[in-house]
Amino acid sequence: MSNIRDAFRNGKAFIPFITCGDPDLETTAKAVRAAAENGADLIELGIPFSDPTAEGPVIQGANIRALAGGITTDKIFDFVAELRRDVKIPLVFMTYANVVFSYDSERFMARCCETGVGGIILPDLPFEEKEEFSAVAKQYGVDLISLIAPTSENRIAMIAKEAEGFIYIVSSLGVTGTRTEITTNIGDIVKVIRENTDVPCAVGFGISKPEQAQKMAALSDGAIVGSAIIKLLEKYGKDAPPYIGEYVKSMKDAVMSAE
Repeated sequence: MSNIRDAFRNGKAFIPFITCGDPDLETTAKAVRAAAENGADLIELGIPFSDPTAEGPVIQGANIRALAGGITTDKIFDFVAELRRDVKIPLVFMTYANVVFSYDSERFMARCCETGVGGIILPDLPFEEKEEFSAVAKQYGVDLISLIAPTSENRIAMIAKEAEGFIYIVSSLGVTGTRTEITTNIGDIVKVIRENTDVPCAVGFGISKPEQAQKMAALSDGAIVGSAIIKLLEKYGKDAPPYIGEYVKSMKDAVMSAE
């Protein structure tokens, strides 16, 4: 059974995203542990893909570096099994439909179940086509996490009613990356979600500063950050984990102050 809801039990959640294998899995392991030790409530682990259409240049760069370093989905599953010896917070994968499909959907979900990965986010999977993965995910107790974007408008209620784990609210149009300001009316989206489900929702895409995280967490159940963390990995490489720990702590404090 997924334990994703646990991430939201103690107030507002802070959710960092880390690409597996950038610059190597040893660094990824240290970064995940640094995030967990500094207050991350749930961690999104990116499985690299050669054509990550939802990603901006920062996370695309991480995908390219990880793939060039020889990362594979099998290596990532073995890595997560090892992580699970001491990392107890919920983990979810973020990747692309093709990665799951080419690995074999059933085998993929079975390994998620074995390694304690509670959910999966597939940003390129349209809501209308999710059946292709949702039945097999359910069979193995893996939550298929829905995304709701500013363009979802009249589909928000429909997506919310079927949501599992948590709902990923995409704060702005376009690809991932840091933004100077978020102009989408998140409050309106959250209102429709709340009317249709008690599944928690967190806001991602474009959040990089504590004040942005605080603002988004005040409107929802938490904040998700990817590009700002990947920039630390790009800048410091193998020395990045302590910086990631510090950053996660500052963001978690900001999120908690939004209670």
